[in-house]
Amino acid sequence: MKQLALAAGAAALLASTSVGALAQSGSIGQAVGGYSFDEAAQEAPGTKDFNSNDGVLTFAIVTHTAGNGFFDPVYVGATVAANMIGAKVLLLGSESPTDDPAREIEILNQIINDPTLDGLIMTTPQVGAYDDIVRTAQDKGIPIATTNSFDPGILNRNGISHTGQDASAAAIAGEALVQCLMDRGIESGTIILPNDTAMGNVEVNNRVTSAFEAIVSSLSANGMLENFQIDAGPENVGVSADMNDPANSIISLIESRGDVVGAFAGNNVFTPALASAVEQTGNTGQMCAYGFDLGPAQQDALKAGNLTGALGQQPFLQGFWPVMQLYLEIDRGISAANLDTRAQLVTGDTVGSVGARYEN
Repeated sequence: MKQLALAAGAAALLASTSVGALAQSGSIGQAVGGYSFDEAAQEAPGTKDFNSNDGVLTFAIVTHTAGNGFFDPVYVGATVAANMIGAKVLLLGSESPTDDPAREIEILNQIINDPTLDGLIMTTPQVGAYDDIVRTAQDKGIPIATTNSFDPGILNRNGISHTGQDASAAAIAGEALVQCLMDRGIESGTIILPNDTAMGNVEVNNRVTSAFEAIVSSLSANGMLENFQIDAGPENVGVSADMNDPANSIISLIESRGDVVGAFAGNNVFTPALASAVEQTGNTGQMCAYGFDLGPAQQDALKAGNLTGALGQQPFLQGFWPVMQLYLEIDRGISAANLDTRAQLVTGDTVGSVGARYEN
């Protein structure tokens, strides 16, 4: 009987302790302004009828190259976001496997006149080419978000959100390349950074410059700079290569130099080409070769040893966040909330964890 009483007392003590803990949990029932958070979290009554007044938000995302797989996870991210908010998203882009801003602009000029359109997301690789699209969208009351590639001078830049990776992230690959040389005991040779400025992609040009500067800085810090020739062209935006025949262009660079020990490529055109050139010149597992993006070709090259490392842009976020940004602008009045998607350095040792959820 005494034991039963002790047990009952312990249960009562536990219950009182639990109640006390709940009472002190810090739960907040309403805002200081007096409204409830549940109320404030509701979508505004007119949001679904914004602009097109058809009861559904319709966004379009248009890219400059949908033909090589890089933007696949961007489209996935945009679809996930649209599903979360009950919106419709149109997935559009140039069919080309290489940068094709002219075709993108053609698509943009068509979609901007769609009467069901409530918001527009676009990549802007060609600086100065998108002001007319922005102006037309403004006249129609359609908000814009840019993604992936950045045009710093675009009309109303400060009022347009951007989601993407800053070109300075390429420095991560530059530093990794120098570390690779040191790890392998390579004490001299040529490092090439192939690029074709005819693509008109200032973001890619800036990446090459950032990687070049990081290579120079890292070699200098380790007392190795004088032993290496680093070729990024006369303006440090890339030694000239041909985007229409990128692999053979890089092979020619490797063979003409004769002592290439490292290389960096700044986009989804030249990175697979660099991997192919490494393989064809018999440098698999020998050259410190780094590139950009993590599409199927890059992943295969990392596994085979034809690439030492590649930088991912977190492209899923480059589709997901712009959709959410447009929604927030329409429903909450929030605009120009930029997101830097940073860089993910992937090597042969870590490539197995990439792409498991379609997020390259």
